[in-house]
Amino acid sequence: MKVIRKRFAEGAGEAEGTVVIIDVFRAFSCEPLFFHFGAERVFLEARPREAMRLKREHPDWILVGEQNEVPLPGADLGNSPSEVILKGESFFRGRTVLHRTTAGVRGVFAAIDTADEVLLGSYLTAAATAGYIHEISPGVVTLVAMGDRAERPAPEDDACADYIEHLLTGRSYDPLQAIKDILYQPTAQKFILGTRSYLPREDPTICLQRDLFDFALTARRADERIRVFPVKGRGIKRPACIL
Repeated sequence: MKVIRKRFAEGAGEAEGTVVIIDVFRAFSCEPLFFHFGAERVFLEARPREAMRLKREHPDWILVGEQNEVPLPGADLGNSPSEVILKGESFFRGRTVLHRTTAGVRGVFAAIDTADEVLLGSYLTAAATAGYIHEISPGVVTLVAMGDRAERPAPEDDACADYIEHLLTGRSYDPLQAIKDILYQPTAQKFILGTRSYLPREDPTICLQRDLFDFALTARRADERIRVFPVKGRGIKRPACIL
């Protein structure tokens, strides 16, 4: 298995083979929570105006969306895992979620037509994602760290790519160094400082939990949209713990 590393929106468009689009803060830390709380369908939409139009057309859908971190007008939730957890199962069970984000969702749209398969990457599903990749045994895997707004480095995405590569190939991974690299940098500090209500302090703690879920997430064209599905491989067992 050959593992290729890419970054940002440009890298997503260049990715080949089985592609893992990684967005730790926060898109693909929200996605497994939707399914955990019983969402029936999850669709991705990269265009803000189209996401808002679809919400007006389908008012019963849950719109979870942001543009440059600010919640979309008319959205039910911002792109926040702590908000998702607070809503819980009673809010999501049996419903359709429409998800729009600046980095992760855009990355899926950039890769979907040229990749063999697109997986959604985060710490919460890292071991399950690696287990699924081992199960399907592709010749090439591209790990795309989407970064801050899909255009600048984000240490949490790079560290998560390191961790998934470690699970796939045995390459060394230092979790304490990852903590240092992530928590003291602007992409985490903007949450920790608590100066913007739409960036909850709790989000990084949730996003940096490793291997909470035993399923991976794949994005495929279905129902004339890009739909997310949970999938399982043979699994790589890891304890659930803080990064």
